[in-house]
Amino acid sequence: MKISRTLVAVAVAVTGLCAATGAGRPAPQVDSARLLDDVRLLASSDMGGRRTGSDGSRKAQAFLQTRFAALGLKPFGAAYAKPFGIKAPVTPGPPYASASAAAVNVIGHIAGSARPERFIVVSAHYDHLGIKNGTLYPGADDNASGVAAMLAIAAWFRDHPPRHSIVFAAFDGEELGLQGARAFLATLPFAKAQLALNLNLDMVSHNDVNQIYVAGTSYSPQLAPLVAQAAARSSVDVKFGHDRPQLRTDAAEDWTHASDHGPFHDAGVPFLYFGVEEHAHYHAPSDTFEHINQRFFIRVASLLVDVAATLDAKLK
Repeated sequence: MKISRTLVAVAVAVTGLCAATGAGRPAPQVDSARLLDDVRLLASSDMGGRRTGSDGSRKAQAFLQTRFAALGLKPFGAAYAKPFGIKAPVTPGPPYASASAAAVNVIGHIAGSARPERFIVVSAHYDHLGIKNGTLYPGADDNASGVAAMLAIAAWFRDHPPRHSIVFAAFDGEELGLQGARAFLATLPFAKAQLALNLNLDMVSHNDVNQIYVAGTSYSPQLAPLVAQAAARSSVDVKFGHDRPQLRTDAAEDWTHASDHGPFHDAGVPFLYFGVEEHAHYHAPSDTFEHINQRFFIRVASLLVDVAATLDAKLK
């Protein structure tokens, strides 16, 4: 996640909408042990903070490819790994002043049973800040958490075949200016007209008041009732907001381009972005596995699986 987020933005509490839609079926449950292990491994010192082009990044890529294969995801073409060039460091100074190595997106998919020609992209960036001045930036919440939640969604659809085709995109280069998402959209493995939606996950494991925001429904209001259906089955306080630029008083509170959903929005693709507000561990060496809110994260991951399942069931 790249931009600062400091104040509570204009938001709409989901409570009333949830009451109108009703809770319905029980919420899906995730494999909490696997979920937490995925974050622990990605945020470990062995991964070295996953800076683009680093040895730690390559270890993360290998881990993701192993997990994709175990989940039965299919690559587009011969391999999950999709290299792309970093054109120039977007963020000046360390740790990216000399970043010139090729970046790598890791992409897999599950074919849809009813609408295989329509694609929902579930995305989360796996890169982070690496090691700066000898200090490790582990990136547990940002964004090992989003990657782990994405893998939990993939596990759900492995066991519950989707109607639409679901793409699982672990993007690189987000911290360099959303470059992984831009590269993916520039080389789509299917026609752009077939791309129905982006569900982007970035920083979903640390919040002390049990809140998570979803952005994107001000641009695509038809998605709000679908999110509300899942929110009604969750104990997490889901809030809509940070996506109404016409009402913002501080540019940092509009999250439209805060993460990899931004290029999808620019391409005219509807998006939903789930993330917590900025906290003390954001882009800090203290963003460790020990500082995520484990119970909160497990509840959020279940919510995100439910959101993905609801979108797949209800989207045309």
